Amino acid sequence: MINVLVVEDSPVARELLVHIINTDPGMRVVCAVSDGDEAVEAVARCRPDIVAMDANMPKMNGFEATRLIMETNAVPIVIITASLNAGEIETSFRALQAGALMVMQKPQGIGHPDHDAQAEHLIRTMKLMAEVKVVRRWVRAAKETRDEGRGTKDVKAFSSLVPVSDANGLPSSIQVVAIGASTGGPPVVQAILSGLPKNFPAAVLVVQHMAPGFLDGFTEWLGRTTALPVKVAMDGDEILPGRVYVAPDDAQMRVNSRGRLACTGDAPENGLRPAVSYLFRSVAEVFGKNAAGVLLTGMGRDGAEALKLMKEKGALTIAQDEESSVVFGMPGEAVRLGAAQYVLPPGAITALLARLGKQDG
Repeated sequence: MINVLVVEDSPVARELLVHIINTDPGMRVVCAVSDGDEAVEAVARCRPDIVAMDANMPKMNGFEATRLIMETNAVPIVIITASLNAGEIETSFRALQAGALMVMQKPQGIGHPDHDAQAEHLIRTMKLMAEVKVVRRWVRAAKETRDEGRGTKDVKAFSSLVPVSDANGLPSSIQVVAIGASTGGPPVVQAILSGLPKNFPAAVLVVQHMAPGFLDGFTEWLGRTTALPVKVAMDGDEILPGRVYVAPDDAQMRVNSRGRLACTGDAPENGLRPAVSYLFRSVAEVFGKNAAGVLLTGMGRDGAEALKLMKEKGALTIAQDEESSVVFGMPGEAVRLGAAQYVLPPGAITALLARLGKQDG
């Protein structure tokens, strides 16, 4: 039985979430509270297996509540928001940085034509996320000091890193960096991109598995927190150096032989659209040794075999390490296949990519 804590300030929305969760025989709501202060106390008192957390609440919002819970009694947290306005999405992504696993929209009320599908999606997501092993975060002051030092240490120590697979030095010219991520990915993608210089000489192509409706907010958040221009990719976009292109909702993204992006309605791969594998394969075929592939935290196997193809075509290939991954599924599969030449934490991935940029410059 999966024990759930529901945190929601609206009595109507709280009652709906409790009803949906309790309809599943494998789940039960053990506590339901109305604000972040109560949530922090309820986690210690009720010992839930997972928390369904509203983003925008009085007294203490979902970000602050997530941060405190992850610093005291770490537990999987899913941010569930009713609004897609900029302020609430900003709070949601800050909560992901603080340790929440993912963000999704609240289901519509009973009687709405989308209710059943959305309720089923909520149940399925909560069950999957309840299995994720989370760890306690450092308190804020210690964490900030640690993170500041880690970035410097990774850059200084990068020259001593040894690839885990055959790599005859670093490539001399990288035109495209392809990044794939799923569960736990948004804050890692943000951390990597925020460490790249504004004159980074390669284009960056990103596939991030994400609930529908949040992509524009994710892209805006990246654009505000990184030095590189960020946009949702459009069919026919020219791939320009120093730009970040994020795959659009419900479309496959690939590069074509003319150096442009194609965003298509091609079939899902691994049940996903956009799929990391779809992008990685095209990058392997078009850019070969002039590309780098980065596979980050996420459930499943998407992108692993295609990362191996990138390696076989001469590209630089990187997987996030297990210690820093929320879920080691996708990068772990790449490591198992021998697809990753480097297995690194986010800070070292940034340092490696930044070094590539200096070589190109």
